Amino acid sequence: MPLADSDTTSDELVKVCETKAAGRSANRIVLTVIPILTVLTLDIITKAWVMATFELYERRSVIGDFFRFTYTHNRGAAFGLDIGEHSRIFFLCLSLVALVVLASIYRATPSWDRLRIFALSLVGGGALGNIWDRIRLERGVVDFLDFGLGTHRFPIFNIADSAVTIGATLLLISFWMEGRREIQEATED
Repeated sequence: MPLADSDTTSDELVKVCETKAAGRSANRIVLTVIPILTVLTLDIITKAWVMATFELYERRSVIGDFFRFTYTHNRGAAFGLDIGEHSRIFFLCLSLVALVVLASIYRATPSWDRLRIFALSLVGGGALGNIWDRIRLERGVVDFLDFGLGTHRFPIFNIADSAVTIGATLLLISFWMEGRREIQEATED
């Protein structure tokens, strides 16, 4: 169906375009705010629950030895990356720089690229969750999700780390898809 018939004035056409643009803008905001708030809320609530319920280094089985809650703190980055005494401050600053980079990518992302917007929102929400811990806790970020078998364990992590990892993976897929689109468009010309 065409946007306008022969009786449509240019003012009406402008209103239709403005309405569509406003709808895309609202969708973009929803696709940004809801994931960030969801990740941040879940991260804060689960960490508060762990700190109130567990003793430091306490472990509780959830699914045998495969999945357990193990309360620990991490002054470093995701999955236990630690660079020593000043890890907490270093990774706090690095996280703040990462948020600026994410905001820059977000501003450059077209509204139709919902995968990238969602991915950036997950990474941003996760980063904010861990930044909150680094600011308020001298011991660093609360980690508690512990997966593995016997002595073969994945580094202990949290909801924020999960969101960052999933978001980063989706972001890579988004960039890969953009590259494929560009190659396809170049070969069609």
